[in-house]
Amino acid sequence: MASIAMDMLKAASDWLTFVFDAPFARAVVFGVNIGGHLFVEGLLIVVIVFLLSQKSYKPPKRPLTKKVCQGCLAAKGLSFCIFLTFSVGLGCVVPFETKKKNLIWAFLFLLHFHVLILYLEIDELCDEWVPEPLIPKMTDEMRYEPPILESAAGSHTLINGTEVINFASANYLGLVGHGKLLEACTESLEKYGAGSCGPRGFYGTIDVHLDCEARIAKFLGTPDSILYSYGLSTMFSAIPAFCKKGDVIVADEGVHWAIQNGLQLSRSTVVYFKHNDMESLRDMLEKVTKGNKRAEKLRRYIVVEAVYQNSGQIAPLDEIIRLKENYRFRVLLDESNSMGVLGSSGRGLTEYCKVPVGKIDIITAAMGHALATEGGVCTGSARVIDHQRLSSSGYVFSASLPPYLTSAAITAIDILEENLDLIMKLKKNIGTLCRGLSDIQGLEIASDLASPIVFLRLKKSTGSLKGDLQVLEDIAQHVLKEDSVLVATSRRSTLDKCKLPVGIRLFVSAAHTEDDLMKAGESLKRVAALALNGHD
Repeated sequence: MASIAMDMLKAASDWLTFVFDAPFARAVVFGVNIGGHLFVEGLLIVVIVFLLSQKSYKPPKRPLTKKVCQGCLAAKGLSFCIFLTFSVGLGCVVPFETKKKNLIWAFLFLLHFHVLILYLEIDELCDEWVPEPLIPKMTDEMRYEPPILESAAGSHTLINGTEVINFASANYLGLVGHGKLLEACTESLEKYGAGSCGPRGFYGTIDVHLDCEARIAKFLGTPDSILYSYGLSTMFSAIPAFCKKGDVIVADEGVHWAIQNGLQLSRSTVVYFKHNDMESLRDMLEKVTKGNKRAEKLRRYIVVEAVYQNSGQIAPLDEIIRLKENYRFRVLLDESNSMGVLGSSGRGLTEYCKVPVGKIDIITAAMGHALATEGGVCTGSARVIDHQRLSSSGYVFSASLPPYLTSAAITAIDILEENLDLIMKLKKNIGTLCRGLSDIQGLEIASDLASPIVFLRLKKSTGSLKGDLQVLEDIAQHVLKEDSVLVATSRRSTLDKCKLPVGIRLFVSAAHTEDDLMKAGESLKRVAALALNGHD
């Protein structure tokens, strides 16, 4: 190693000697003898100017402050003056024999000093750096607090001690507070206690869970089902369990946030088609598959809702199935707002569109709507269900659904099958409300006439989503304050990427009376006429 180092030093020394002895180093320019040391000094000055011209360290979005810039310029100027004094001055005073050594030391001094300046710049920036807040700055829109219910979320509820007609809860069959559900929950609490205290795979499976899964599978006509502890976690756990990086998902642009989250967690390639537009879906499927040999080897999915929460529209499942079979895709269908509602016996969109349930690959649903309980369910073939028991995060890592809520789901299905007139009453109420709102000023019904979500949107937008929402919020607040009718706007979180127009959502229940529906329609028409005069 020592011999190698000596060879390198000797080579450097020979190079410097060559520079000093070169013919051009002893040239005469305008009567001035250009010695070897002046040539090297000039070269070093060029290097210094180049270093000084380099931009100081700057963060991507935070420029240097005036204080930092001034300090850095002063330090660089000082280093330049010191070098000139040290190198040129010594080069003119000291004997030639020591010039080489002095110039080398001057150059090394300059480099070290320049590095020191860079560290000083970074230290100054670190002292002035202010981290971004953990949460975004609160806006007036974020400070909105919805009314607080003081009783059960039935067709009528209490807000600030006042009874109001409730159109803000998805209590489609009116089962909230039903006597049989309360009795089933009480018996389950006495037998099993409140919670399971463990995931399904770690001693959290109770016999009532297996009974509920079998009961739902029988009701929907599928081979098997799997329960989740939370309705939203059903969607953003089931989707990533099947859809992986590299897979292709074609989804409706109007899907709700839980599905959006599931699509993001899957890391699949996601493309969206226009809301409930089958021509757009066909074009997108054609674009994905045409001439793409690689797509034939990928898993491909179509993701839709039966009843869209963001618009109240019903998906044309029969057309979706035709496209699915033509382009060889799988279908994931969310029946959260259709199970217990659509179809002659409440079995959802498949019954409503007369499509065999076996043609749907994966069906998910939240049980917090028509069944008036909590949790979610995914149903399908035995292979689809077994795969989730090992690969679905919401099932594997979450404590299982409390037994009393599971008992409530079983009882709710029993009540539905024994009282199909609840579905007929719900359909009648939907028609009554839609007729009452058909000529409302400034608003229009955007939802399907069979949908339990009556969705009112502005006929003429204000030009911004925020402006539209403010107008609709004002209408909802006046209706509640003046007529004791509780309605909800489609306010979305900052995480929700849905681009559909906002609106007023009315969740119709079989428990609403005709007087409730008439009062809601008249109140909305009166307030809308005052608030939207001239908006048609």
